[in-house]
Amino acid sequence: MSEVDVQIPTAFDPFAEANAEDSGAGSKEYVHIRIQQRNGRKSLTTVQGLRKEFSYNKILKDLKKEFCCNGTVVQDPELGQVIQLQGDQRKNVSTFLVQAGIVKKESIKIHGF
Repeated sequence: MSEVDVQIPTAFDPFAEANAEDSGAGSKEYVHIRIQQRNGRKSLTTVQGLRKEFSYNKILKDLKKEFCCNGTVVQDPELGQVIQLQGDQRKNVSTFLVQAGIVKKESIKIHGF
């Protein structure tokens, strides 16, 4: 019996290139501004994803003074430090962060209803 050249097809991964280029545009660091509903009409605005070199307490102090609301910095095990503000302050916070030069407008994601 003769040897027959049989080529076994190798497994093709169509997403191999996308997974290899994780350092590209897909891994851009975003600042996420979210709203969380509390009881009734009460809500919280959370800001997550700011760079570590910024002082979260100073940013919080300026945000509280600017928008006349209360807030705190919370340490989350998965997300790191998160700024929480009372009320729906999503648009106010995004314009404040852009005008203060903390982040660019393209790197802000606003979530919520």
